[in-house]
Amino acid sequence: MATPGTAAGQSEANDCPVCHGTGEVARPVRVGRKRRVVGEQSGLCLNCLGSGQAPD
Repeated sequence: MATPGTAAGQSEANDCPVCHGTGEVARPVRVGRKRRVVGEQSGLCLNCLGSGQAPD
């Protein structure tokens, strides 16, 4: 009987190159008329949509 788990030949999913597997990226926070950068906040990675796995 085969053991449950990954199928034969199936490899582990690679981390997303943009967010390095976290699913979040730093985005600048801009304020004022001149859109001055005052800090950063975490945002959803648009490359992997927050899953942390590299898309094909």
